[in-house]
Amino acid sequence: QVQLVESGGGLVQAGTSLRLSCTASGRTFSDYAMGWFRQAPGKAREIVAAISRNGGNTIYADSVQDRFTISRDNAWNTVYLQMNMLKPENTAVYYCAGRRGLGPSTSEYDYWGQGTQVTVSS
Repeated sequence: QVQLVESGGGLVQAGTSLRLSCTASGRTFSDYAMGWFRQAPGKAREIVAAISRNGGNTIYADSVQDRFTISRDNAWNTVYLQMNMLKPENTAVYYCAGRRGLGPSTSEYDYWGQGTQVTVSS
């Protein structure tokens, strides 16, 4: 089992930045690709970004490309999501998740955190 705990969410104004963190425990962190997903009220959960086990490859949703950056520190068992130039439409619960191989599909992730709320006011 892998336990994932997100932190860093909050209420911010549009145009500002926020960094989310997700710390893992229970298994070898570097064995897993990691992803950030989000779910807005009334909408399906969707991929935001994902990163391979060694950090060499990344995936981004088109809507966040060039504004959000995913990174990881395997020494600290942590994956980050730096979010810049936030928009009201970025408001959602953000989840981190882990799986063996890199990919964008929500259904293929095995481990999930409890989520952290991000609210962007206009």
